[in-house]
Amino acid sequence: MKNNVQIEKIIPIVLLAGKEIVQIYNKDFEVEYKDDKSPLTEADKKAHEIIKEELSKISDFPILSEEGKEISYEERKNWKYFWMVDPLDGTKEFIKRNGEFTVNIALIHKNRPILGVVFAPAIKELYYAQEGKGAYKEVLSDNFLALSKNKLPLASRKNLKDQISVVASKSHLSPQTQEFIDNLALNTKYLTLISKGSSLKLCMVASGEADIYPRLAPTMEWDTAAADAIVRESGKMTYQFDTDKPLVYNKKNLLNPWFIVR
Repeated sequence: MKNNVQIEKIIPIVLLAGKEIVQIYNKDFEVEYKDDKSPLTEADKKAHEIIKEELSKISDFPILSEEGKEISYEERKNWKYFWMVDPLDGTKEFIKRNGEFTVNIALIHKNRPILGVVFAPAIKELYYAQEGKGAYKEVLSDNFLALSKNKLPLASRKNLKDQISVVASKSHLSPQTQEFIDNLALNTKYLTLISKGSSLKLCMVASGEADIYPRLAPTMEWDTAAADAIVRESGKMTYQFDTDKPLVYNKKNLLNPWFIVR
């Protein structure tokens, strides 16, 4: 791989951004609103700056980020490798102070994620994967040092007809997603529904804490890319809802189709 990018070089960048986010999280902060009415905080901006600067030190790959997404398709369509970054996924969860927000960095090769790091700094959970090297979850100390490390999935359920665990969005549960979950409930004896924020939902399927994550509502590529790399390396997949093919990245329109993670 060009520049020999390894996951060990990306984890410290995510931890650094997470440390800055937590400092802002623990004090009073102001909330701005973008043109699409989505919230933006100082933490989004600071994390973006840190990640952009640190990634530039280890590779010359271009960066496509939620906080710097104004790059034309004509320019990016021929990118072989690039970074897909969401410096703070779950800004609504950040504002609500429920801890369920993440820092996300993915490396995309052509149209698929081949490396991903997801860090939830408030609850001190770190997930990461690199193609061919497995997916892992670490629980960190207050000083962001690893207390435990486990290969994913942690568990898997064999018979989903008897019991199924579904994870869904805490802030964006659409009627279509609810209908999908209701239909699942008709075909299993026991259905458990877990509400979770940000890219942690994909990570829960990767870890085996949830069996399925249906997202029949809008998301952007940077919302899923890093966690999708972890899902794939854990032996699961993020499927397009209507075609049952894997999600693809760096499309002309960066909006994801509806998808199912299982």
